[in-house]
Amino acid sequence: MDDIANDISSTIGRRIRAERIIRDWSLAELAERSDVSKAMLSTIERGMTSPTAALLVRIAAAFGMTLSTLIARAELQGGGVLREGDQPVWRDPDTGYVRRHLSPASDMPLELIKVHLPAGAKVSLPAASYAFIRQQIWLLSGRLEFTEGEVVHRLEPGDCLALGPPSDCVFHALQPYGADYLVALVKS
Repeated sequence: MDDIANDISSTIGRRIRAERIIRDWSLAELAERSDVSKAMLSTIERGMTSPTAALLVRIAAAFGMTLSTLIARAELQGGGVLREGDQPVWRDPDTGYVRRHLSPASDMPLELIKVHLPAGAKVSLPAASYAFIRQQIWLLSGRLEFTEGEVVHRLEPGDCLALGPPSDCVFHALQPYGADYLVALVKS
């Protein structure tokens, strides 16, 4: 793991531990609530592994927050402007999914996230990850097949999709292109 990935993993791990302690939860309680093993949670909290998007979504949902909120709490400092060089970037080690948090830390319910999904990659997220938010996806480039429950949306550049009620979702960047898209989410 390179130094940047190690720093991000440590930061996320410390935030997960802090959220667990704030709630006065044991590692076993978080494991039960998130369906992530105690051993894996311990490894994440110590910054010894870079957790996947799927794991972080389950952990965030156990805390009653979104993946965005968990990562933002881990990496953002307050201020009105978040310069490009200071925007937290996180990469899923399994899929190559790259997530850039664009929004400055604030009490606004709106967050903007830019995502790059490599060609052929798929990211599956459970309905629980959408329980506290409403969101829209605007495809900037490439082609994206987005499955929302039983409905499949095939997006072309410029298309914007408003997600419906929480359901299991799959993001799939179609070959031979990757997909770059903006996610605008509002916390409910």
